Amino acid sequence: MYITVKEKLELSEVEKGKLIEFRLQGERRLAVMDRPEGKKDWIAIDQGGQSHKIRLQRVEYEIDGGPYQPKDIAPFLEKVQPYLDPSSLEVAWEILVEDNAAVTPIEMAQLLFSEKSPVLCYAAHSLLAEDKIFFKNKGDNYEPRSLNQVQEIQHQIAVEKQRQNEKEGFLARLHQAIAGETVEWTDSDRLRLESLERYVLQPELNSRNAQDLLNLVDRPPTPESAFELLVKLGLWKYHENLFLRRSAYPLKFPQKVLDVFQSYLHSPPPDLDRDRLDLTHLKVYTIDDESTQEIDDGLSVEILPDGRERLWIHIADPTRLMIPNDELDLEARKRSTTIYLPTGMISMFPPELATGPMSLIQGKLCPALSFGVILGELGEVQDFTIHASLIKPTYRLTYEDVDEMIVMKIQDEKEIDVLAKAASQRKNWRKSEGAINIKMPEAIIKVNEEEEVVIQVLEASVSRLLVAEMMILAGEVAGRYCQTHSLPVPFRGQPQPELPPEEELLLLPPGPVRACAVRRCMPRSEISITPYRHASLGLDAYTQVTSPIRRYTDLLTHFQLKAHLRGDELPFAADQIQQILYSVTLSSQEATAVERQTNRYWGLEYLRRNADQVWQCLVLRWLREDEGLGVLLFEELGLELTHRFDRPVSLGDRLSIQVSRADPHRDEVRFREMLPNEV
Repeated sequence: MYITVKEKLELSEVEKGKLIEFRLQGERRLAVMDRPEGKKDWIAIDQGGQSHKIRLQRVEYEIDGGPYQPKDIAPFLEKVQPYLDPSSLEVAWEILVEDNAAVTPIEMAQLLFSEKSPVLCYAAHSLLAEDKIFFKNKGDNYEPRSLNQVQEIQHQIAVEKQRQNEKEGFLARLHQAIAGETVEWTDSDRLRLESLERYVLQPELNSRNAQDLLNLVDRPPTPESAFELLVKLGLWKYHENLFLRRSAYPLKFPQKVLDVFQSYLHSPPPDLDRDRLDLTHLKVYTIDDESTQEIDDGLSVEILPDGRERLWIHIADPTRLMIPNDELDLEARKRSTTIYLPTGMISMFPPELATGPMSLIQGKLCPALSFGVILGELGEVQDFTIHASLIKPTYRLTYEDVDEMIVMKIQDEKEIDVLAKAASQRKNWRKSEGAINIKMPEAIIKVNEEEEVVIQVLEASVSRLLVAEMMILAGEVAGRYCQTHSLPVPFRGQPQPELPPEEELLLLPPGPVRACAVRRCMPRSEISITPYRHASLGLDAYTQVTSPIRRYTDLLTHFQLKAHLRGDELPFAADQIQQILYSVTLSSQEATAVERQTNRYWGLEYLRRNADQVWQCLVLRWLREDEGLGVLLFEELGLELTHRFDRPVSLGDRLSIQVSRADPHRDEVRFREMLPNEV
């Protein structure tokens, strides 16, 4: 029977001066047996003179010869060292693996060195004990691993070595970037950096990889520290839009979408509307803010032979460059809407397409979906017609341009007066039908490339009323047509609100306070494939059709409406529309939340930068009156922000307010009311 080293030691009397190997905290160590300790243990002394109490079962190797003293250990190891060449094991493995022959350290010494001295036997033992590739230990024997096992282990070691090299290279580049040097990140670097990004965006996941990385560069393992590091590395801006990054909204277009876009630019799909109505003889006005890039509506007036006036609302026709369920359509459906942020827009379509061939560009021949409407004396729809058309926009105007033209009553542009008059009629007619108009200040926040913040409050104007009413008119006409022909489209409705009694509203100060009280009673609008009344618009059927470049629901209505006008089968059945609307609605709500959060962030940043400014604010409404918690309206900025009052105030009171603290990153803002002698 073969007896192991440990069993030999247990069966024989251990001698003083015996040189043995044992492990201390996993590390192999030599020591000389000095004296017994009790019945089962021995005291052994290592080369440093340190004593160790060792149970005989812990002895892993017994070295022949001796007796030894602790001072002999170092010279012994020096003699062993020249023979510790791990590559020699591979040669031995190649010899032994064919016969699957196991060896002892003594036999390995004979094979490798043709000698069995204590030094060479221990060298063979050391090589085998440290080997993780070619041999596996079975008692005192070592068996050669199979060829497949060796190849797999070598592969794992190579992978780990590469991983370690990548880690070391990453840390070197990381320190260079922190020092302000320009570096080129590798793909593996970006995976590590993405762990930092995820830690900032989803701190609740408590990323161990990110925390370890932060520890490596001596930074606190916190999401705030990760954000600061990303900014320091130049990967994020100080004002990085975390709301957008946390959302599912894609920041880039997939390559397959860009490929389809490029293909359609050079070779558009066939125009299914071959018999477009030629309206190029009409004067067409497009009216937008100066910064608007996606121009999706234009207005005309046609004088009929009997003297009546037909209003034309021309809407951009992006479906001319699309096929239902193609890559462009599916990507637009996924995005659901164009996002408008203070820093710029993120388009539902590739920007070159949305602002180019899809838009109604001045002086160019443009496909459109045109709604021709004749109004009655009171502003009701008397007659309408809808056509896929061709138009040629004449003027690109701003709202300010149109307001000036109306004041000046330019004779050559009488169409503007006709449109303004029609808009006023429409507003009055809708009011008679129960429409509810809520006037509240609306802030437009813009941030330029230098991150300068400008806040503009939109003033009510004839031009804005004109455009708004014409867009609502197109939505009413489209809704009535789809209702009449039972077309499944995204109809938009709103339940009738339960407004406060008139006498209760009259007790509130007129203006924003009263309007805010009404606004709080308004239920959210809803979307359905069957029409129902839209309370605040005062319409029985309504579908949005005027922004197909930037709202997917409008695009969906265009697909359905145009197919029906051609006499074709509808591209989407009712159940398909319902499924699409479910996902699009969720995506749109998320996009709206991103817009709202981003606007609030830049609003707080504007206040932070203007902390020395004194603002005139209106006490707008209560959140918890018993706790003095209410909402202030910054009238010059159109911002509504919460404030806890430390004295009795009433709704409608005007206060002088200064910012005491504003931190947009933490979404915190605090104010203090100025005393009369401070203003």
